[in-house]
Amino acid sequence: MTAEQQRLLSNAKTEVPLEKWGPYLAERQWGTVREDYSENGDAWNYFPFEHAASRAYRWGEDGIAGISDMFQNLCFAVGMWNGQDNIVKERLFGLGNYDGNHGEDVKELYYYLDNIPSHYFMRYLYKYPQAAFPYEQLLTENRKRSALDEEFEILDTGVFNDNHYFDIDITYAKYDKTDIGIRITVKNRSGSAAPLTLLPTLWFYNRWQMEPESIKPSMMLKKPGVVKATHSRLGDYYLYYPAADEQYFTENETNFEKLYGKPNLTAFTKDAIQQAVIYGENKTELASLVAGTKFSPVYHLQMQPAEEKVLFLRLSSHYMEDPFEQGANYIFKLREQEADAFYQAILPKDLSSDAINIQRQAFAGLLWNKQYYHYDIEKWIQFGDGIAHNNEVRAHGRNWDWQHIKNQDIILMPDKWEYPWYAAWDLAFQCIALARIDVVFAKHQLSLIMREWYMKPDGQLPAYEWSFSDVNPPLQAWSALEIYQIEKKQKGNGPGDINFLKKVFHKLLINFTWWINRKDPNGKNIFQGGFLGLDNIGAFNRNMPLHSEMKLEQADGTSWMGMYALNMMDIALEIALYDPSFEDTATKFFEHFVLIAESLNELGMWNEEDRFYYDVLVSKSGDPLHLRIQSIVGLTTLFAASIIRKPALKNLKDFTKRISWYENYRKENGKFWPNEEKHGSDKILISLIPKERLVFLLERILSETEFLSEGGIRGLSKYHKEHPYEVTMDGVLYRIQYDPGDATSDFFGGNSNWRGPIWIPINYLLIRSILQYGRFYQDSLKVEYPTGSGNQLTLLEVATELTKRVISLFLKDEQGKRRLNGSQYDWFYDLPENNDLVLFYEYFNGDTGRGLGASHQTGWTALVAELISEIHKKLPAEDL
Repeated sequence: MTAEQQRLLSNAKTEVPLEKWGPYLAERQWGTVREDYSENGDAWNYFPFEHAASRAYRWGEDGIAGISDMFQNLCFAVGMWNGQDNIVKERLFGLGNYDGNHGEDVKELYYYLDNIPSHYFMRYLYKYPQAAFPYEQLLTENRKRSALDEEFEILDTGVFNDNHYFDIDITYAKYDKTDIGIRITVKNRSGSAAPLTLLPTLWFYNRWQMEPESIKPSMMLKKPGVVKATHSRLGDYYLYYPAADEQYFTENETNFEKLYGKPNLTAFTKDAIQQAVIYGENKTELASLVAGTKFSPVYHLQMQPAEEKVLFLRLSSHYMEDPFEQGANYIFKLREQEADAFYQAILPKDLSSDAINIQRQAFAGLLWNKQYYHYDIEKWIQFGDGIAHNNEVRAHGRNWDWQHIKNQDIILMPDKWEYPWYAAWDLAFQCIALARIDVVFAKHQLSLIMREWYMKPDGQLPAYEWSFSDVNPPLQAWSALEIYQIEKKQKGNGPGDINFLKKVFHKLLINFTWWINRKDPNGKNIFQGGFLGLDNIGAFNRNMPLHSEMKLEQADGTSWMGMYALNMMDIALEIALYDPSFEDTATKFFEHFVLIAESLNELGMWNEEDRFYYDVLVSKSGDPLHLRIQSIVGLTTLFAASIIRKPALKNLKDFTKRISWYENYRKENGKFWPNEEKHGSDKILISLIPKERLVFLLERILSETEFLSEGGIRGLSKYHKEHPYEVTMDGVLYRIQYDPGDATSDFFGGNSNWRGPIWIPINYLLIRSILQYGRFYQDSLKVEYPTGSGNQLTLLEVATELTKRVISLFLKDEQGKRRLNGSQYDWFYDLPENNDLVLFYEYFNGDTGRGLGASHQTGWTALVAELISEIHKKLPAEDL
């Protein structure tokens, strides 16, 4: 057992399987709903980036490559200044939702290089231009561009041309749980000398300003090179740092005078160190301070061409006279070796170095995207932030009916800049990828979202902070099963964690009931989810209220619920093998699944002419209208497929008896039946769609003129490039066409991207579903791959080929290039120092495979690591 596995085993025995210190600092706290006290709910403009350096946050902190304790009492991050900018680079810059031509977007270059679940070793790479950071250029150019134009990225500005930038590698290596080594390595990548100022910064989360009962913490200079930080809850910590050119204390408080023309609460504010370093403001006075709540030693470096310099610091709960008596670098070498040993022990053998690199960075992104998340909606509504007046709008505005939300946990974020808040269905995907390296924490996270301080009393799960009431696909049961099976395999297919399944099952019973009562208004087992995570896949916003006579019956809403019922059946059956009291519950979910499958297939969602499933507009005055949009809405019907082995039924007599009776009854009365059996097989297939319709859908999915691209399955069929779909409702014309990249509509404030692109989570679900069908049909069912090629493959082979296509987005090709980087940036990623850097985009261009959207979205794109693990035995090592 490796050292890291031993640490995880120890953590697994604790109430919360989590290290006290980790990368829990947000990368964007400004522009979030938590910090929004406006009257119109405009979070981006109420707390813009321009205020962040001077304004104390209410609900958390942010920084670059930062760490904190699990309650974010004390924070550490690295600030830097290139001598050109008018602010210190303390946090990542990006565009708000109304500034970018395709919505919000981070405009920085940074990479999560490594991390392990205990965070005993972590590496982060930031690339800092030596010229003035192009804040205004990025803002102005993107505002000028239309939705038809590509985004203007930082690599387009010219500031990285001729290698005029610094690589700043921030690495952490723990001595023990509360003793952390910090190494900052700066490399001048240009051929010219350039100045750089580093400001390693230690500060306290400002609770005292808004919580009078809290005791204000303090920092003070203990002696040269040592600052003592004292907190009533955290205890004492010591920051050890090398001799600095300057060092400053200040208070982590808002500069009211600068921002609002009001008196400050303290002589020196959050931005005082920045102002002293850049403009010399109050420099002498500030340098005389020996205490405060924020501290930075300042290092002015003159970097020669290609020169590298290293700073070592240490943050520890232990006081010591000589913190580096064993040498500063030994702990980093040791922890890196332990990280290598950990991944070598748990990841597949015989992969190429490139495939291993992709997996390591995918897992690093998952782990770096852990974040302290603090949001008490009742307090947020009742009390202001000391700046805005309390108003009645907030009492009945966003999330007003979620006042039971009392979130203060470490949670996996989809992307700590673009989405620095949890999302219920993103988390379902994240936990599957995380289970490969830390299954205990994966189970904890999935269970957490169902706890009473998250789940609404009526059973609804919170979607995300922009609108907790939005409805996302109910994937938690599926995710729980995936995690359960991953852990069983890790333990050699012995008994699984039945208690975990039971806990999840009990909570999901409540959630399932909420869906049935709220989203099936006519009792037809046809569901109206609205948003369902697919925000731009339809011709119109599916959350919008339709004409009073119109109802939208959703093929994907119905399919997701069919999948949900089947997953709940599978969970109940697994538990029933150990606890018979769950057997009749499995029967209940099976019968419910049959009714949903019947509704999907026989109440008008299947279009025989197109051989595809569609949403249906139903009105009292006219015939139902198929919304003939060939998209992943229709493909979700494949996701509900399960295999039951007949030998297992011998121990489930009540379940077997009941489904036998139910089958006979339905067949005798000419009713729909979803089961299929093969002669001589010990398997029963239960699926949402009949075999012939499966084949029809696969014909579309595997057509390169429709869904199949070089990088996987598109979100919308390419058929709609030449054949846009139009529908008129209440005199308004709605139109949808194939867009391979960012959508050209402005749904959801412009952050619309679910039309033509390749979407990793949907590809993962499709591949897993096709594998399930393949396991049942084996060689008895073959389809053309690609459609029209004449090449016949089994479904198991099809799943393998689709997996190869998805992985090809990330792997280097024969020229050493990654499709996801886009050819226009080859000049940057061809550089030796950048060739192995991998970003994990939110989605990928449906024609070229170029990465688009959020650039660190390991919230679901880390699933590529799982796909690599799944396929490695089927491919020669040289291919991976």
